[in-house]
Amino acid sequence: MSTYQLAQLNVGIIKGPMDSPVMAEFAASLARINALADAAPGFVWRLQTEAGDATAIRPFPDPNLLLNMSVWRDLASLTQYVYHSAHLVLMRRRREWFERMTQPYLVLWWVPAGHRPGIAEAVGRLERLRSEGPGPAAFTFRAAFPAPDAGAAPVVDAGETCPAA
Repeated sequence: MSTYQLAQLNVGIIKGPMDSPVMAEFAASLARINALADAAPGFVWRLQTEAGDATAIRPFPDPNLLLNMSVWRDLASLTQYVYHSAHLVLMRRRREWFERMTQPYLVLWWVPAGHRPGIAEAVGRLERLRSEGPGPAAFTFRAAFPAPDAGAAPVVDAGETCPAA
């Protein structure tokens, strides 16, 4: 068993304030989708406020840029949740609520088991992915790297990238 867990950050530019009509259905789905994640096999932790989600956390200059950050046991657990659960239905509708982004908006990286990444750490990983491309320190579903203690070659997958959700 690995001594590392998988962290993920995804960001998205919302098409309006969270309490606006354009975001109403997405906002209404958050509690259900977050509960699904919390109960998913391999889920470890997610960034949230006392309201139970991260939509009020706005660390970026653009107030419409939301973030979602979580930690999972491994890549298989996160992949199962993202692509093989009710989350996929919400993800397929992302263009209704989020602007198209031209640069990477999702980053994955390994953290020591028990570590909870901070926002600055996560944003640093995303910036690294954007500037250097996928590598062991910052990667994507399509170009995933094994945990540092796994000693295996990169896993290249033709899957989609995760949306901000």
